[in-house]
Amino acid sequence: MQNGWWGRNKEHMLNEAKPRVANRRNQAGIPSPANHLLLKISLVEVLNQKEETSKTQNRGFSEGTCGSGSATTLILCLLVPMKFTCLSKGKGYHYPPCQMINMCGLRILLDCPIDLSALTIFSTVLANSHQTPNVKTSNSFIQNSVSNSGDQKRRRVNEALEADNLIKAVPWYKTVNTMHLLDTSFIDVILISSPMGILGLPFLTRNKNFSAKIYATEATARIGQLMMEDLVAMHMEYRQLYGYEEDRFPHWLKWEELETLPSELRETIMGVDGADLGSWQPLYSVTDVKDCIQKVQSVRFAEEVCFNGTLIIKAFSSGLEIGSSNWTIHGPRRNITCLSSSIFESAHAMNFDYSSLQGNDLILFSDFSLLHDEVDVSKDSFAPLNYMESEVNHPTACSFSALRNNDNDGENFIKSLVGAEEYSEEMDKLSFICSCAIDSVREGGSVLVPIGRLGIVLQLLEQLSQSLESANLNVPIFLISSVAEELLAFTNIVPEWLCELRQQKLYAGDALFGHVELIKEKKLHLFPAVHSPNFLKLWQEPCIVFSPHWSLRLGPVVHLLHRWCRDQHCLLILEQEVDTALALSPFKPVAMKVLQCSFLSGMKMQKIKPLLEILRPKFVLFPEDLKQNLAMKMTSCSFIHYSENEIVRVPTVRGDFEVDLAADLAFQLQPRRMKQENMAIARLKGQLLVSHGKYFLVSRRQLIDSSQSRMLMQYSTREEKRTLLQWGLLDPNLVLLVLQEKGISGLVDEDRSGGEHNAYFVHIYEPKNGLIEITPTQTVISTADETLASTIFEAINNILDGI
Repeated sequence: MQNGWWGRNKEHMLNEAKPRVANRRNQAGIPSPANHLLLKISLVEVLNQKEETSKTQNRGFSEGTCGSGSATTLILCLLVPMKFTCLSKGKGYHYPPCQMINMCGLRILLDCPIDLSALTIFSTVLANSHQTPNVKTSNSFIQNSVSNSGDQKRRRVNEALEADNLIKAVPWYKTVNTMHLLDTSFIDVILISSPMGILGLPFLTRNKNFSAKIYATEATARIGQLMMEDLVAMHMEYRQLYGYEEDRFPHWLKWEELETLPSELRETIMGVDGADLGSWQPLYSVTDVKDCIQKVQSVRFAEEVCFNGTLIIKAFSSGLEIGSSNWTIHGPRRNITCLSSSIFESAHAMNFDYSSLQGNDLILFSDFSLLHDEVDVSKDSFAPLNYMESEVNHPTACSFSALRNNDNDGENFIKSLVGAEEYSEEMDKLSFICSCAIDSVREGGSVLVPIGRLGIVLQLLEQLSQSLESANLNVPIFLISSVAEELLAFTNIVPEWLCELRQQKLYAGDALFGHVELIKEKKLHLFPAVHSPNFLKLWQEPCIVFSPHWSLRLGPVVHLLHRWCRDQHCLLILEQEVDTALALSPFKPVAMKVLQCSFLSGMKMQKIKPLLEILRPKFVLFPEDLKQNLAMKMTSCSFIHYSENEIVRVPTVRGDFEVDLAADLAFQLQPRRMKQENMAIARLKGQLLVSHGKYFLVSRRQLIDSSQSRMLMQYSTREEKRTLLQWGLLDPNLVLLVLQEKGISGLVDEDRSGGEHNAYFVHIYEPKNGLIEITPTQTVISTADETLASTIFEAINNILDGI
């Protein structure tokens, strides 16, 4: 017969148990604050001792359930390191990053965008009808049309793209390249940071297995809905020409067709090593959009929402766009700031609320706008199809340490972040664009503005109208979009999402934006499409037209660009993210002037360090691609660099977590002072609950009185005996001495083969044979006599601390 007993070092158990009064709000099903104490539990060693615990069948200090899982499962979940994966670093404003966080056993997806710049591989719906004889066609393409040879079909890399090289089919849309590999049923939470980050969401929500909770600000959800509806409406023009797209696999995605494409188009479709082939999907429908929005829970800035009782989630303004946000996620043992592209001072949206992001353990820095070159807007850029070349700015490293000296309130330090230079630069860009537009109008040319940024469009409408009035020009402004009226109406009723300057206009009784007065004065005309009857009645040239889409493949811009592309007096204003050569290929030859501009899409390099100095996180998840551009040394936090599609394990910041202990449960504790340390410890049994991101331990059944433990041991079953918890290191000589007092003889032997942790053996030879094996992690009693085993166990029980 063999009986087992185990003992563990006290350091491997409860390191600290100091109750103190806690002031907590009352939660559903949780006792009131007056009936609560706070129990701080350290779990540093629990994970390391997991294997030992399973071997010895230790039942621990608390039992019960949390939600649908046991307390043991919950504690192990808390100890699992957080994992982070950057699914896509995006391509700027219109294609924000997409990332996945795995914490507390929950999977959180940050944004779900689509790469609309990939639409440029498709031909426009009017390409064939607008081609003219003077469009140059390369000889190689003529050979391609009559040759069946695969080698002859492949274009050379250095040949210019022509309109006939583009794909003539209903477009599919490029999502994040690994999104199709995700099981949507495993996603628990989706956080949307901007209207651009919601455009790919219907691809997920139309999946029957989708069940995640989606959070977005009210403004982001509404603007995103209008953008998706407009995208579907523009897409219908392709369907009217080609019919409905193929449900499974379009012909242009087949390998034999891909081989015939120019390398530039093939790379856009396939990506590196064909990794992007699975990312193409047919566009969703209006019904899919409505179903998607119904699943979104709208929140306001700083509004607290609780998911699954575990995570507290809040949104704070990023300043990038109306409703755009940064998210904070507070868990039981980790607080995270998800820092997306942010602008400290905006001319339309609420400014970047960085002060509310202070005090969190981890910052996920995902502002990739620094990767994109900044274009210098200058008059030298004007020429037929002479778009501006990118010019990379490398700001010099600034030392911000001096700003902290003798400045306890950090006023100068904050001023280094919130300066007026960014605002002034953006205003100068808009003023220059307006001056170029006025010059074109004076020459008799029209201006086409397919800019996709709502804030920029609203500001340009204001400044262009003022510039036209100053120049004494009576030129109509048209805004053509299927959602034009709804979008402008929405922007005039959302003062809480706007900057302070716009809010002051509301208090003064003025309209939030200038387009309200322009519509009243009939200087601005809104139409859903170019074929609207009233639009044709009011049409006159020259004029200024705002219309989607910035890719130059969808919407009214295609019709207008075909009309004006050969007029050297006309002006096309594009954003920097557009590949101008590829985007304009269906419209060649292009004689109109092209002005390509960059707008502020995130924080500047020199402001990152002072921002982190203010926020003072312990860890910063920082993109590897920005590591070389941002050479900084900070002692207050540690940097963890990440790359695309690479799993990063984030270290645990805190080795313990706090549990609110019900007062009635605390008052029933029977602490027992340890023999070897000035410390008291008690055993309890309760139910572990989670509510509003905090853990509660409430009474479940009557506790075991430690003074009655030994009495109960005489009558309890073997399974019940295992519930007695004991700890400490046994002295084998002391064990032998106590056994000799009980008439048991033996000798001590030491095994030094274990290295630092030697094993001791107490050999019993009288009255019966037996063996006691003592190691730092366990003690095993081996004997064929049950009475001897019980006597040895009682002797050891008197030596060690136990409850």
